Amino acid sequence: MTINIRALAAKCCYAVIDQGRSLSDELPKQQDKLIGKDKGLLQEICYGVLRYLPELENDVRHLMQKPLKGKQRVFHFLLLVGVYQIRYMRIPDHAAVSETVSATSTLKNRHMKALVNAVLRGFLRTLEAESKQGNQAEKILPEPIKYNHPSWFIKKIQQGYPEEWQNILNANQEKPPMWLRVNQQHHTSEHYQVLLMEAKIDIAYIEPNSQAICLTKPVDVAKLPGFEDGWVSIQDGAAQQAARLLDCQPNDVVLDCCAAPGGKTCHIIEQTPDIASMIAIDIEESRLVRVHENLKRLNLTAEVITADAATQEWWSGEQFDRILLDAPCSGTGVIRRHPDIKWLRKADDIDKLVVLQQKILDNIWSLLKPGGTLLYATCSILPEENCQQISRFIEQNQNAQLIAITRNNADTDENAIGWQLLPDAENMDGFYYAKLLKLK
Repeated sequence: MTINIRALAAKCCYAVIDQGRSLSDELPKQQDKLIGKDKGLLQEICYGVLRYLPELENDVRHLMQKPLKGKQRVFHFLLLVGVYQIRYMRIPDHAAVSETVSATSTLKNRHMKALVNAVLRGFLRTLEAESKQGNQAEKILPEPIKYNHPSWFIKKIQQGYPEEWQNILNANQEKPPMWLRVNQQHHTSEHYQVLLMEAKIDIAYIEPNSQAICLTKPVDVAKLPGFEDGWVSIQDGAAQQAARLLDCQPNDVVLDCCAAPGGKTCHIIEQTPDIASMIAIDIEESRLVRVHENLKRLNLTAEVITADAATQEWWSGEQFDRILLDAPCSGTGVIRRHPDIKWLRKADDIDKLVVLQQKILDNIWSLLKPGGTLLYATCSILPEENCQQISRFIEQNQNAQLIAITRNNADTDENAIGWQLLPDAENMDGFYYAKLLKLK
């Protein structure tokens, strides 16, 4: 029996939006039912629907007499799947309609076949009419529909970045690039670039500070030279700044807090293999499986502990020379990689996260040796989680000194509270770093 990809996409989007489940958890479950390129097609449809959710719902709303509810709710998402294919994918219209209508049988409700067919064909007629009207058909849409983000988030970005908010929202709608981190224990970045060229894999950009490699287009990891042998890892260029900024030295005792999935843990050890020890902690044991997998593939060693960074129950009493605190955050800097964040994250989550970050930061600071360095990091772009959080901490801890972060290709702003990367800068994810010295 042929598996209908559109039906799987509808189920996946329904689980995320209506049941509050993570796309990172739901998508693999559905992909396991497919083989080959079908896995990629399912991913493209699910990511696309979640990127353009308000716009697609607005398209469907005008073609329905009443919304679908209850047991019929999954067919609402099937309609979004159909409209996304027609509006944004290269699939021929007749194939998009036919395959989406066929999904009603897979979803065990053939009575919905006529409705799905009518709505999608109605949408095709709407597009045709808009095309004939040209520029005259341009509509003035509410901001959540125009920018495909929730209202609360748009307001926060407008407040935080009054000159850049539109660029940020537009960048969140882009498909993310694929960045590589070269394991310096095997090859220099320059040598690995040669290997990529020999493999006919095109390079778009080399980030000068970390030597991170951005590819022109994503490729299967199996095609990357030496991936299984630990020569290279997948990690965004922004995340690759952490090891450089932490700047571990030989014989340092190092702690990576909230370490899963372990990319930064491994990068630190790759860069400074002669540190005395590395402890990686995370509160979720299930997420630490990925840390163990990454360490094994890269042939690296660290002590991995399931622990709550807001407590000291796990701590042996030995203070650390370097601490990386990759704090729990809103994830608002990585929306282009995880579009479900826009719909799963709620406005009142932010205040709760700020309190949690503060609790962890206050706790972990006591674990740092005098003269030691703590690097605070988030994949958020919200000031309250970043510069405002660090400003508060410095005010309340007189033994904390902010260290200015210098980049090779930019002047250092001595007055800046840390380094905020936005998702439209150098094609990297949105990220924040603040480097703190513990005074003796």
